[in-house]
Amino acid sequence: MTKDMTMGSPMKLILLFAVPVFMGNLFHQFYNMADAVIVGRLLGPDALAAVGSVGTLSYLIQGLTNGLAQGLGIMVSHAFGAKDHRLLKHYVAVAMMMTVIISAVFTLPFFLLSENILHWINSPADIFHMSYAYIRVIFAGTVFSVAYSVAAAMLRAIGDSKTPLYFLIISSVLNIVLDVLFIALFRMGTAGAAYATVLSQAISALLCLVYMFRKFDILRTTRQDYYLDLATVKRMLSIGLPMSVNYAVTATGMTVLQAAVNVFGSEVVAAYTAASKVSILAMQLPISLGTAMSTYCGQNYGAKNYGRIFAGIRTAVLMNFAVALFDAVASVLGGPYVIGLFIENPSAEIISYAMEYLWITSWFFVPLGWIFIYRNALHGLGKTFMPMVSGMLEFLARYFTIVLFGSRFGYTAICFADPATWVSTALVLLIPYYKWAHDRKKEMKLQEQSPIELA
Repeated sequence: MTKDMTMGSPMKLILLFAVPVFMGNLFHQFYNMADAVIVGRLLGPDALAAVGSVGTLSYLIQGLTNGLAQGLGIMVSHAFGAKDHRLLKHYVAVAMMMTVIISAVFTLPFFLLSENILHWINSPADIFHMSYAYIRVIFAGTVFSVAYSVAAAMLRAIGDSKTPLYFLIISSVLNIVLDVLFIALFRMGTAGAAYATVLSQAISALLCLVYMFRKFDILRTTRQDYYLDLATVKRMLSIGLPMSVNYAVTATGMTVLQAAVNVFGSEVVAAYTAASKVSILAMQLPISLGTAMSTYCGQNYGAKNYGRIFAGIRTAVLMNFAVALFDAVASVLGGPYVIGLFIENPSAEIISYAMEYLWITSWFFVPLGWIFIYRNALHGLGKTFMPMVSGMLEFLARYFTIVLFGSRFGYTAICFADPATWVSTALVLLIPYYKWAHDRKKEMKLQEQSPIELA
């Protein structure tokens, strides 16, 4: 079940790894889609707007924890690539301890400040109580999201991208069943959708952790592995915290964007929510490709196979063009049908607002894919500073697009905020990777020269 990505065809390895990740990401989106579809159909457009208006808050907390989890996974991939299984077990043990710490740090403040946060993002008054009921439950269940993220990161670090998929499928089906049960039968409103999501995540995390320790000897820890040495913790935080900050800043920018959308009222919020779900589905292919590159680059970096890293990046960039074309066509042609899943008999105005967003963003899927490829490649190489800077750039690009053009162009400016962000961020991420590649190629050439030639 493990996959050594330091040997074999880069394209084949990346594809075999990325496909299960894509399926897993797709089913993960079914969590959110099931909430939105069932909420929109059973509770109406206002409830859909309520859930959609706090979607970026949910992404924020997930981003903070996922960043740290991926940082832990990169350490494991380095040890796996170097074939140092003793160190790998210690990294896994530290990751388990960090799961408890991370959960405690993030859960309490977000839960207690739920109402204040909704006021900060201009949550519309007519849907405020429904948004509040939903997001408090999501915040309270943070520990389950962290536990699954860490377990999945450990498995992917050793090349197993299939197991997280299997448990997500189970949880996705359970989430849909619980959605209907809590909303239609128990009449729990938007809170019911949140409870369904949290319980599904809890089961997914438990199954993943149990399987991880029982199936893989190299991940099975003993009491001797559980100690917090300063060097390991510092190294994990040096990788994980910038990734977490990057997610957080990106999510904050999305929250600012959502706040700008909220000003237009619940109908526009509902349209934007439905359209963004379509866009998020389209993103899953490049996201999966990027996740594969994190493990691929991490293992080959641990093995010092720099030439394979160069080849893998070239392969991923070529694959991204095909992915972007497919996503663009699917978003524009399939958009109206997907929107109809969320809102029963949507008005012409809602369809118009939603499709405007999809038409604009679909032209910029190539630079969006570059972000995931180069950012994850840099993460796999342990180079997390510039990806963190790129996250800050994402925030600034969204913010200034809204500030400079929002008052003049209204909702159209909102639609261009994401493309402006993707283009500027992609260009910034190209620089540190190709500088690193240039330096490594120079080192490799020097090593190939004989001592006489060097003299």
